[in-house]
Amino acid sequence: MASSLTCAGVVWAFLSFLCAAASCVGFFMPYWLLGSQLEKSVSFGTFRRCSYPVRDESRQTTVMVEQCGRYASFQAIPSAEWRICTVVTGLGCGLLLLVALTALMGCCVSELISRTVGRVAGGIQFLGGLLIGSGCALYPLGWDSEEVRQTCGNLSNQFELGTCEIGWAYYCTGGGAAAAMLVCTWLACFSGKKQKQYPY
Repeated sequence: MASSLTCAGVVWAFLSFLCAAASCVGFFMPYWLLGSQLEKSVSFGTFRRCSYPVRDESRQTTVMVEQCGRYASFQAIPSAEWRICTVVTGLGCGLLLLVALTALMGCCVSELISRTVGRVAGGIQFLGGLLIGSGCALYPLGWDSEEVRQTCGNLSNQFELGTCEIGWAYYCTGGGAAAAMLVCTWLACFSGKKQKQYPY
């Protein structure tokens, strides 16, 4: 099989895939913010949550349901900032995944990625990383919502964690985006082979 990528392009393709995978996995997992409520561990993502309180009418008490799941609707996400973060980060992950899969196809298909296409792909990766970075920057603005305050000892506020801590998924998402912006964008400039000139 002929490849349309240079040696740097092959490295770019596999690194792009790793960055996209890290960002997408981190985005989907509900472990961005870790805390506890009613002596049970609780975690939040941008659109998912693990462990939530439910009123038990038979015992007239509140119990924690230890399950992970999405919020019932987009409007049920605890804050407007988290809703924006969900959309922006999701778009960024989609762009990184699109470029990564195209780059991997370039390993097997000749004349798919030229130097110009590689540079455009690098620009798209930069934009995707920028969107994910913006989502990660917006996320702490939602820490003042009532759900987060209940989990973080009623001490959390915007950019103040209270008794909570940042989880591994937040770092995974941001790290994948940072690597895509800084390393993959640069490698993309050297990824495509020079196009052959065909005489007509």
